[in-house]
Amino acid sequence: MLAGLNRHAHPLRATAPGDQRPAGDLATLARMTRDAEIIGFGEVTHGSKEVFDVRERLFRYLATRPGDAAVTTFALEQPWSTGVRLDTWVRTGEGDLRTIMREEFQSDYTSWRTEEFHRLFSWMREYNRTHDRQLRVMGNDIGDIGREQYARVLGWAERHRPALLPVLRERYAQLLDLPAGRDARMKALIGLPPAQRRSLAADAQAAHRLLSGSGTGTGTGTGSESGRVPARVVQEALVISQMATMYSLDGAELHRFRDDSMARNTVWWQRDTGERVLAAAHNGHLAYQSAWPQQYPVTQGAALRDLVGDDYVAIGTSVHSAGFLARPETGGDRREVFDTGAAHPGSNEHTLDRVRHRDFVIDLRGTTGDRATAAWLAAPRPTFLVPATYVPSVMREPQSLAEGYDVIVHLHRAEAATPFD
Repeated sequence: MLAGLNRHAHPLRATAPGDQRPAGDLATLARMTRDAEIIGFGEVTHGSKEVFDVRERLFRYLATRPGDAAVTTFALEQPWSTGVRLDTWVRTGEGDLRTIMREEFQSDYTSWRTEEFHRLFSWMREYNRTHDRQLRVMGNDIGDIGREQYARVLGWAERHRPALLPVLRERYAQLLDLPAGRDARMKALIGLPPAQRRSLAADAQAAHRLLSGSGTGTGTGTGSESGRVPARVVQEALVISQMATMYSLDGAELHRFRDDSMARNTVWWQRDTGERVLAAAHNGHLAYQSAWPQQYPVTQGAALRDLVGDDYVAIGTSVHSAGFLARPETGGDRREVFDTGAAHPGSNEHTLDRVRHRDFVIDLRGTTGDRATAAWLAAPRPTFLVPATYVPSVMREPQSLAEGYDVIVHLHRAEAATPFD
């Protein structure tokens, strides 16, 4: 079996973005994506430097490929409204990036407030200054909605369909009464009585139905003389509805709805723009199979496969050991540095780390003809999967690599990402 892994593993020459060595390893990894329209690149922790680095290195490589081979959108596990702010910044430079990240990467989204993500967005901005084909950012998550998103929907109605404006304002009134800041707003929403959260969801759903039933245009424009509702306005109203609906649910159903919504939002963006997308999220979201089915019954990766089939490819990351940023179990916005320690014997990582390359990539689909290797990859065994909050009891859930991913990127060691506050 180990001999089979050695045959199929391709060395990863570097993790650091901008490394000047030949990028043949990235060309190999790019071929493994097989021209998929959506490439999921998961992270085994939400706060490890080399995991963020190698994904950025691949994105830079794919972004600069010629023609249709280019991957020009970086989608991340952040709210839609956050994606709009970041997308505006990388295209225009409007605002201050650190301020945007401080304001947006709060509460459940604190993990990405790092120098590594600042470097990625800064590189995208510099690229866009000198290239006609623009790189984009989109947020596919629904955990919060910034007030500017409501303003865009209401502003369009005021300009183009004023008869809808009073009803939309009424439907959004309770949501707009929530606090202005992300952390305070999310805490206030979670703290509402269940009946009130269901009322908010019903109002947001009604607003979306009103817009989607009023004639929907195509593309990303701001309207037309006929008064048709642009598809992007309807999508923004849908995301508001998704957010409110999610908070009306509990437990496994909440997580099922969230992951399905993230998948649908990513697919909508890809089809609307026609551009290839690299989606960044936790391994637990982008895998085909859930490591925590009792809490996460359906993953974003499974939903993406159902929606687009082979146009989705799932890349998972694996580490023999890693430092990582995470929030302590006591909660709050504060992050601390933790460490997985070395992978235990019998785990997936312990065996992967015996491969002859320190860091490597392996296309799991290419191992099916090798019985011993394929059988080992198919068997569930303890696997690191580290959430944004440090909860040691859930860090080593059994997982089948072959059932979860198309490709694995294995790193011998990763260090904690570099935070900024």
